[in-house]
Amino acid sequence: MEQLLNYIGENMEMIYFLILAILLGVEVISNVPAILHTPLMSGANAVHGVVVVGAIIVMLHASPDNYPSLIVGFLAVVMGTLNVVGGFVVTDRMLEMFKKKPKKS
Repeated sequence: MEQLLNYIGENMEMIYFLILAILLGVEVISNVPAILHTPLMSGANAVHGVVVVGAIIVMLHASPDNYPSLIVGFLAVVMGTLNVVGGFVVTDRMLEMFKKKPKKS
């Protein structure tokens, strides 16, 4: 427990930055009109791919006994992958809406 408190104390600026990023992200997303959510999700797939690659690189450089870094990195990989897959599924559905349906004979 003491090790966790020391880790938090040493990285307080990063924690503030993370909280600010979360609040800013919620504010930006909540102000996007509903009609733009799907195209924005489609475009965000590339960004989430970069997040996954970055998290993997960070995990490779973390020491094996640094459990907080490994756990956060693993969560970043899992959540980024879910975002990428979900974005492609939604984009595929969106594109299906624009395909012409064959006429019934």
